[in-house]
Amino acid sequence: MARSLNEFIADLPADEQAEIEARYQVLKQEVEGLRELRQIAGKAQADIATALNIKQPSVSKIEKQADMYLSTLRSYVEAIGGKLELIVKLPTRPAFTIQHLGDVVEPTGKLGVARRKAVASR
Repeated sequence: MARSLNEFIADLPADEQAEIEARYQVLKQEVEGLRELRQIAGKAQADIATALNIKQPSVSKIEKQADMYLSTLRSYVEAIGGKLELIVKLPTRPAFTIQHLGDVVEPTGKLGVARRKAVASR
């Protein structure tokens, strides 16, 4: 008769069981994508669609995207009740958090004025 994984682990020495449990806890903190993140938060796609004022198929599309704007990701994370933080790690410096990247800000200066005029004329 085949043994379950839990039975197999129970037969291992205590130090190996501790290593397995530690690795399990690390892996448990990682998520594969937005769909899994939403499920962990206990939200349905319809809940996210309502919070973002979009239709449910658009939520599905966002969850399948490999690349997106930070503002889209931030809105999605906030819709499930979270907060997005962007941490940068450089080889020779301690990690730091970028506070406002992805915020929607009103452009200023000559380039901003020209861009606003171009957008307004469309």
